[in-house]
Amino acid sequence: MELSARVRPAAGAGGADGALILFHKRDTDEHDLFPLLDALDPERRLAGATPRGPLSLLPGGAHWYALGGVGTPEPTTFHSSFGAAAEWVDGFLREHGLGHDRLVLGGFSQGGVMAYSLGLGAGRPRPAAIVAFSGFIPSVEGFELDLSPPLPPVAIGHGTLDNVIGVEWGRRARALLEDAGAEVLYRETPMFHQIDPDFVRDVSDWLQLHRLEQLRRGTTEGEERG
Repeated sequence: MELSARVRPAAGAGGADGALILFHKRDTDEHDLFPLLDALDPERRLAGATPRGPLSLLPGGAHWYALGGVGTPEPTTFHSSFGAAAEWVDGFLREHGLGHDRLVLGGFSQGGVMAYSLGLGAGRPRPAAIVAFSGFIPSVEGFELDLSPPLPPVAIGHGTLDNVIGVEWGRRARALLEDAGAEVLYRETPMFHQIDPDFVRDVSDWLQLHRLEQLRRGTTEGEERG
């Protein structure tokens, strides 16, 4: 199972500083979150991509897994998509000469579940950051989380009126991650199953801050080795 994706190259002539990969919700496609790449990374310092879910299910569009209940994706389709997405992400990073420490994983709804899974799954390399809009950390037979430190910073946004994935799932994710020692940027907004544009701007600033901190750490470590 191979994924297709819409790709937005980084703007700098010297190559990308990192990668930003966003996963869409169910019943849409790779075009849905593509504008969010520029909203989160307006300077285009990161190589951006929005993969398409590999499953075609009712009511239409692309999906990452069959519904098995909120919090519990159907195992067979979840594992199939998880494996395909992991392989695609790893290949995208190799193509751009980047490590997972330069990767930001994000998504909305089902896509947020995929971002959590790929960023926190046992045996997966840790990304630089995770951004989850209106998602949940999944519980799936045969899938294990690795919440051992150090964890990547995580930004979580959720609507208090969300009638698809209730806000309690965002709160659970926040509590689980903070208890494990992660830095969490958290925002609740009085809206339904949507992405808050104001929070997107906050996350953009937050990602920029973390990118600069990474670069400063890299410089310091280089000076110390020298």
